[in-house]
Amino acid sequence: MNRTADFSSLVAEQAVHWLMEMQQGAFTPRQQQAWQQWMDAHSEHRRAWEHIQRVNQRLRGVSSPLAHAALNAPKSGSRRQALKLLLILGAGSAVTWGMREHNPLPSLLADYRSPIGQRRKVALDAGSQLQLNTASAADVDGAQRLIRLLEGEILLTATQPFEVRTAQGILKTQGARLNVRQFADRTQVAVFEGRVELTASGRPPMLLPVARQLNFTSTSVSEARPLDANSGAWADGMLVAAHMRLGDFLDELGRYRRGQLHCDKNVADLLISGTYPLDDSERILDLLEISLPVKVKRFTRYWVTVEARV
Repeated sequence: MNRTADFSSLVAEQAVHWLMEMQQGAFTPRQQQAWQQWMDAHSEHRRAWEHIQRVNQRLRGVSSPLAHAALNAPKSGSRRQALKLLLILGAGSAVTWGMREHNPLPSLLADYRSPIGQRRKVALDAGSQLQLNTASAADVDGAQRLIRLLEGEILLTATQPFEVRTAQGILKTQGARLNVRQFADRTQVAVFEGRVELTASGRPPMLLPVARQLNFTSTSVSEARPLDANSGAWADGMLVAAHMRLGDFLDELGRYRRGQLHCDKNVADLLISGTYPLDDSERILDLLEISLPVKVKRFTRYWVTVEARV
């Protein structure tokens, strides 16, 4: 019986990276050490690695475009995406795929997608605009003025009423500008201007306050709090930190990079402030060594650790 993956999309991406690196030739001692550190860092990593091995073994002889792309795609990006999909679906799904006509992961067939590290603007009717952050996906029904956020984060500037649906609720807007981020277990919404009404957790619709942000799940709505310094800054290509924990800062920065960006627990509580351009994450890492007592250790381009400077 097939199961959905018990690891995150990010970990799936990392496992795919290591498989592709390994298939390019024998690891150097440094690569071997980095791979082993990734394996040992979390049980989720080991589950993903064992899973992708099973998936890879079952691809041979499967008649489907997805399996063909995973094995033979000329572009590494196409192959990476196909492998990631099969990994998330499950080992048995490599065979099941050949007998199905629809994609069980709608985000991969979304109307609009943005890859890791990139952002995208989509013009809507009557001067409205939708912006997608890194690794995001959304469906747009222009006739119904309906947006389904399938993955990641969007910034909607709407001159007319729109409805935004997430996994946990519905946001109805009128002349509004708002940022919506989909997490695995909750939705975060920040309202910059206009009228935004939330229907979630079985409650009656509630009007959200302007210049506030909150989280909601299928069962609860958090208390609204003031916008933080980084709210919506990604739309201008910036990452803004105001006394942010270094661990949290690197979690955010890691969304815009492929591979693993790890923060050693000994420096995770250091505080950082500043405005950083998202299009140059390597430069941001270099700046950390100037502004904080840390050392950036690069095992490979896709495995980076920030630790205490000795």
